Amino acid sequence: MLAAVFAGLILLGNWQVRRYHLKLKIAHDIATRVHAPPVKPPGPAQWPRIAAGHEQYLHVRLHGRFIDSQTLVRGSSSKGYGYWVMAALRTDRGFIVLVNRGYVPPEPSGAPASSKIGPPGGEVTLAGLLRLTEPRGGFLRHNQPKKDLWYSRDVAAIAAADHLPADQVAPYFVDADAAAGESGPPFAGLTSTYIYNHSLGYAITWYLLALGTLLAAAIVIHHEWQLRC
Repeated sequence: MLAAVFAGLILLGNWQVRRYHLKLKIAHDIATRVHAPPVKPPGPAQWPRIAAGHEQYLHVRLHGRFIDSQTLVRGSSSKGYGYWVMAALRTDRGFIVLVNRGYVPPEPSGAPASSKIGPPGGEVTLAGLLRLTEPRGGFLRHNQPKKDLWYSRDVAAIAAADHLPADQVAPYFVDADAAAGESGPPFAGLTSTYIYNHSLGYAITWYLLALGTLLAAAIVIHHEWQLRC
């Protein structure tokens, strides 16, 4: 039994070591993408790859016009709990991208301060980080489109609620970078790219427990040996 426990603990430790190195690679990839010069956003031909979970935090540059469509999603940032302002932008390439214009705090009444802030008019050019859609899951609350209550940045659901053509909406959104001299709200450039990596500590814990089972096995064997002698 102790041998089985020992083997299981070693396997768990090895798994955490692999996760540790995987997270290091992911953190490196994210840092490389975040600080790279912005590129064109993925077009329809690349959307299946995005839907499969690739290109997270790719630095992109958008050019186009904002549509008169804006959704407020409850969420937290380094400035506190409030709202993310999600606005639809029709790019100069014809497709639509949801842009997270940034964070706005709630007013004392609880209403969002962005209730008087509409998307800018005319042609705009902005850069930002590509983010994967956030369908509700885990501990997040259900979005309630009919009540205009949003708790996750679910691109497909927001596009449907705003009656945007589904075949023209990119399956990702873009967190806008903070523009020079921009004071907000909305406050852009608050994307958190930190990857929590505690896997090495977990691996050491599993290996120490495995060592403990070896010591326990040695004590049991020594005890049994004395009884038989």
